[in-house]
Amino acid sequence: QVQLVESGGGLVQPGGSLRLSCAASGRFSSIYVMGWYRQAPGKQRDLVARISRGGGSTNYTDSVKGRFTISRDNAKNTVYLQMNSLKPEDTAVYYCYADVGVGLESTIRSYWGQGTQVTVDS
Repeated sequence: QVQLVESGGGLVQPGGSLRLSCAASGRFSSIYVMGWYRQAPGKQRDLVARISRGGGSTNYTDSVKGRFTISRDNAKNTVYLQMNSLKPEDTAVYYCYADVGVGLESTIRSYWGQGTQVTVDS
């Protein structure tokens, strides 16, 4: 089993910034793609950003392009989401996601963090 532990959520004013962190712990061989999703009340869970294993490929949903930056530190098994110029529309529960190789054959399994609330409000 793998645990994804998030930190950095909270309340911020419009135009402000937050940095989310998500650290993987447990027993695993490698972490592949990592990403962040968010879910606003009454809405589906949508992709915010994702990053490849080596960090060379990233994807962002259109609404956050130019404002959010995803990065990772493989030595720390951690993915980050730097969120700048935050808007009220960014308010949601943010979930960390990772595809992780586990077991002797490094079977890829998907894991989710517990979710952390981000509220953008004046």
